[in-house]
Amino acid sequence: MKSHKILEAPIPMRWVGPVKISGPVLEEKLSVPLATYETPLWPSVGRGARISALTEAGIRTTVLDERMTRSILLEADDATAAMLAVESIKARRADLNDVVATSSRFANLIEINSQVVANLIYLRLEFTTGDASGHNMVTNAADKLIPWILSEYPQLRYSSISGNYCSDKKATAVNGILGRGKYVVAEITIPRELCERRLHTTPEKVVDLNIKKNLIGTMIAGGLRSANAHYANMLLAFYLATGQDAANIIEGSQGVVHAEVRDGDLYFSCTLPNLIVGSVGNGKGIDFVTENLEKLGCRADREPGDNARRLAAICAATVLCGELSLMAAQTNPGELMEAHLKLER
Repeated sequence: MKSHKILEAPIPMRWVGPVKISGPVLEEKLSVPLATYETPLWPSVGRGARISALTEAGIRTTVLDERMTRSILLEADDATAAMLAVESIKARRADLNDVVATSSRFANLIEINSQVVANLIYLRLEFTTGDASGHNMVTNAADKLIPWILSEYPQLRYSSISGNYCSDKKATAVNGILGRGKYVVAEITIPRELCERRLHTTPEKVVDLNIKKNLIGTMIAGGLRSANAHYANMLLAFYLATGQDAANIIEGSQGVVHAEVRDGDLYFSCTLPNLIVGSVGNGKGIDFVTENLEKLGCRADREPGDNARRLAAICAATVLCGELSLMAAQTNPGELMEAHLKLER
């Protein structure tokens, strides 16, 4: 089998910012790299970044949870046998983690969720994976667990290493409910005067548009655990610049914008329950990716997982910058198209 040379096709990239970020993970002002063909994204995110720098706390980011999942698919003779096996397997997590430890020093099994459909057993294995996003790590761990389970439970049979209950690169409800990747919330409070002067809108208009567009509009469109304007734009640009698996924007873009008027000011937030990022692993050895991660401070000598949490917090703040800017623009007739015509032609 011939090996093919990897060509690094250039995607236009710019550093945007600085973005002011606060919270438990980091307290800094920094610029972010965005690789995209949609050139208006740079000034749009830049406008959000300027707003963050002018507020007291900037964008507060909180990493609420983290886990990577792989769902293996096994078979029993009937539903009763399946139920009994699942109950027993879940009770033996310590034994399972001993097996996991043979596959990686960073993988740790933290939870098992299950579904039984007829005689089919869907085991959703959930791991922490250090600084890696963990796709390969959890699959490797599952590959070690399956023969162990089958030897301990000879009444079960193998069906697949992945039963789609993970759920990888698909828009599903389970990821938002149970978690996959980093669960991150980014928040900002923007004084009314700043909202009017720099965003050319009011807190009331942004809140009203969020309800009518992101919430009601997405609902009537049949959106799945999603209520945002364009998370995917910022995610893809950030993912390409930092060596992430770009297909993970499918579940990553499932998130909710929430906005309120608080004492006359605008409270604006972006919740991203499925943010899948890593600072090490496949794709991170390419020169420009390594350089970008180092400039973001995500290749420093820290405890395992800290660099990935930092990267996730920065990514979430970037998403908020772009989301805020677009929502503000759409409160004004013609502003969105005027910007595209000016910047793309």
